[in-house]
Amino acid sequence: MQTFDILFTAGAERDLQAIYDYVAEFDSPANADSLQDKLLDAAQRLQTAPERGTYPKELLSLGIRDFRQISFKPYRIIYRVLGLQVYIYLIADGRREMSRLLMRRLLEA
Repeated sequence: MQTFDILFTAGAERDLQAIYDYVAEFDSPANADSLQDKLLDAAQRLQTAPERGTYPKELLSLGIRDFRQISFKPYRIIYRVLGLQVYIYLIADGRREMSRLLMRRLLEA
């Protein structure tokens, strides 16, 4: 079985920190730790099956099929597979307006 390396862009690392900070402030640090661990676990599971993700509908409608997503409700993890590497570009609450966020993040990457 082939194993892929999981790499986080600076933007995805900022996303993780922002989610952690928000949950720690408005809920509890323990729940922030737990959520962060679960998001990282979800991303790490892409090591063995990155093709399992779906295409983000916001990008698919533009004909862009270079990126995929997995969900850890309500969060979406947007990534791209290049060779044997999986680049995590975005981790965001899926209830947000995603079109502009996706375009801005993917253009800066």
